[in-house]
Amino acid sequence: MTSPTPLPTPVRRYARVLSIAGSDSGGGAGIQADLKTFSALGCYGMTAITAITAQNTCGVTGIHGIPPEMLKAQIDAVVQDIGVDAVKIGMLHSPDVVRVVADAIRTHRLPNVVLDPVMVATSGDKLIADETVGVLVRELFPLVEVITPNLDEAGWLLGRSIETADALPEAAQALLGLGARAALLKGGHLPGHWVVDLLAVHGGVTQRLESPRIATHNGHGTGCTLSSAIAAFLALGEPLTLAVEHARAYILGAIAAGADVTTGRGHGPLNHGYAPLVQRVLQA
Repeated sequence: MTSPTPLPTPVRRYARVLSIAGSDSGGGAGIQADLKTFSALGCYGMTAITAITAQNTCGVTGIHGIPPEMLKAQIDAVVQDIGVDAVKIGMLHSPDVVRVVADAIRTHRLPNVVLDPVMVATSGDKLIADETVGVLVRELFPLVEVITPNLDEAGWLLGRSIETADALPEAAQALLGLGARAALLKGGHLPGHWVVDLLAVHGGVTQRLESPRIATHNGHGTGCTLSSAIAAFLALGEPLTLAVEHARAYILGAIAAGADVTTGRGHGPLNHGYAPLVQRVLQA
């Protein structure tokens, strides 16, 4: 009589989130903000750096792009050994870099990809070449779970300005028309005492998210932090609408907790670690 085959031992692992983005030497945005966010939300963070920037709270003084083959090597090394449950994509400064990332998503079948189309820093410094925008739309929009542009970025993508909250639904649908599966259009740049964001899902729901505006000069890295928080909650198994709600609640808390803290002479960062969660261990 043969012995029964033993059941496989469950594998205990972390929720793994990969950030493909640029480095911010000031620590408030980019890769640095992403890693802080992943850790604060109980996830294991990994990185593939697309560019190195020299910047602080006052502005960007230099950008050095990482060669595309080195970016590919970083992604391959992480995926082939550790694995990935979600991806946050930030600064992609050139068409070749965009193509490397798109190819990696297809080759490795990377799940739960959040694209923050970073184009301009909080200081107003431009972070992306003009010719990259079209490649970004064609190559990446159809591959990702959600895009998270602010109004300036959405205006650049659509070729027109978005000046009122009433214009958000039509603009969000236009972004879906560019090939995105879902778009979280962030209305924080609109005037008023309330911040209005809009989540539109292709063929599905449109969700309006509102909150009182928090008075602060510390908004550096807000977009990076929100998109990385969405990726973290997706890695933890939440559906997109819930991940967006929880990510938005996290970032509002981080803004409020750092609103009156002075870091540098310009736009300071959020308080990413205001309420850290214990790193989650999942069963696979």
